[in-house]
Amino acid sequence: MNTRTTASQSSGPLAGRNALVTGASRGIGAACALRLAEAGADVAVLGRSLPDLDKVSAQIRALGRRALVVGCDVTVPEQIEAACTRVENDLGPVDVLVNNAGGPRFQAAIMDVRPEGWQKVFDLNLTSTLLFCQRLGRGMAERRTGTIVNVSSIAVHAPWPAIAPYGAAKSGIRHLTQALAAELGPSGVRVTSVSPAWIDTDINTAYTRDPELSDAALDLVPLDRWGEPDDVAHAVVFLASPLSGFITGIDLPIDGGFSVSMPRSTRRILNRAAPAT
Repeated sequence: MNTRTTASQSSGPLAGRNALVTGASRGIGAACALRLAEAGADVAVLGRSLPDLDKVSAQIRALGRRALVVGCDVTVPEQIEAACTRVENDLGPVDVLVNNAGGPRFQAAIMDVRPEGWQKVFDLNLTSTLLFCQRLGRGMAERRTGTIVNVSSIAVHAPWPAIAPYGAAKSGIRHLTQALAAELGPSGVRVTSVSPAWIDTDINTAYTRDPELSDAALDLVPLDRWGEPDDVAHAVVFLASPLSGFITGIDLPIDGGFSVSMPRSTRRILNRAAPAT
């Protein structure tokens, strides 16, 4: 069994901590893994694409941190159990859990969604998050320390009928986060979530590579740009670290202002309005 790295061997707000990131092969998950390592953590990266995970782990090791690659299909409970056991045996107790694995899987009108499709989306997004929280949250509660950051979606705040199962599952993650924060708070374990909006990842390639679609998507983003995976990762590091030591139970939109936005045309009208006297 590997021994825990002491704080003296590393620096940063997560020095000496062990982190586990699901869906870490690319995009937001990979960014979270790398930024957690920069903050001092040793990191286990989980996912189905081992070659991509190997690339992420090599970058983590280049930062001077330990890295562990674990193949895992998070829709299979037995694989979740095996993955958590391996991480604990090879890396050590998990101090930081980032539940990032997920995705919409398909788009369909609500009335056309089949039960099996609905279930697949919930297994990937919500049930996997629950199982990881249960499996690793118990150890955190026993040690009276630890943080969990769940990746939700701006679809929780701005429903999109074409991906209703995804939005419903992510809404479940938000509620689960709040309930766990209340339940685990007395043991010193903090639980939060983040809700990314338009982030430039593989899942949004159809939009980012099409100027017309990209412009339409950004019409409701006051910062007028696509978010980067690091925009999410830096927030995750903050929520996972002692820097946010008195924060739990929140959902943090990472959306460039999407959740409080108005169309560009309306903003232009307001900007041209005569100043108040």
